[in-house]
Amino acid sequence: MNVITRCYLEITNICNLNCIFCPKTERRKSSLTMQEYELLTDRLQGKIRFLYFHLMGEPLLHPLLPQFIEISRKKGFIPVITTNGTLLSKAKGVIDALPHKVQISVHSHEGNGKDNLEGYIHEVMQFAMEAASRGIVVVLRLWNKGGYDSKNDDIHRLLSQYIPSSSWSERYYGWKLAENIYLEYDGIFEWPDSNREEFAQDESFCYALRNQIGVLVDGTVVPCCLDHAGDIVLGNLFGQELEEILSSQRARDIYDGFSRHIAVEPLCRRCGYAAVNKRFRKK
Repeated sequence: MNVITRCYLEITNICNLNCIFCPKTERRKSSLTMQEYELLTDRLQGKIRFLYFHLMGEPLLHPLLPQFIEISRKKGFIPVITTNGTLLSKAKGVIDALPHKVQISVHSHEGNGKDNLEGYIHEVMQFAMEAASRGIVVVLRLWNKGGYDSKNDDIHRLLSQYIPSSSWSERYYGWKLAENIYLEYDGIFEWPDSNREEFAQDESFCYALRNQIGVLVDGTVVPCCLDHAGDIVLGNLFGQELEEILSSQRARDIYDGFSRHIAVEPLCRRCGYAAVNKRFRKK
């Protein structure tokens, strides 16, 4: 099988926040044990390039995260962390484990109606500058354009107190603030929901199963990082090899459908990330 660019591995589905834009999950709360993590990564080894420690949940809540990062590097993965940024003061071990990249969703602050934005940004930037000095790429994400973005000007002002905005260089998706530190923008979107009406669209395409898959904390393999409820079950890595799962009829139908610009799964026809924002248009 071809190497898949990224796998979103949910090491925990527990979170310490209640973001207004997050769909949450009603699945049983759980976290991977070391034995489970070893098994899952053994079955992904050599088949995945980037290993993202996220789907639902806050990865910094997992006490074994630094060890997970180190193991992933030894097995040939490129580890990436996505976090809400509220637990970074306890993340020294994460920096020492040297993930390739840490993505911090700074829009989560406003999405929870939190006070003390200054203290939050201070913690974020203290972490970002130390991590960047160690060669870790840090991406500050404001994925809130069109909603929950009233604090963005304040965030820009606070960031410029640590890295003067006069030194920022503009990029197509945002700004490079300093070496290894970036500010990234994106629009708010509607997560796929099986109870929502289908989005009207003349064509559909997604990179699910082409360059990404998701693995939930119970081992369930899903096509992409937005299947937060585990609606599209392709198999389970605790009992199956990845090749078997991706060669299943359901997986092949999804892949072949998108090759024809058709979303064969009802959930995919209800995905605001792809449909409304027209993010994936295969040329």
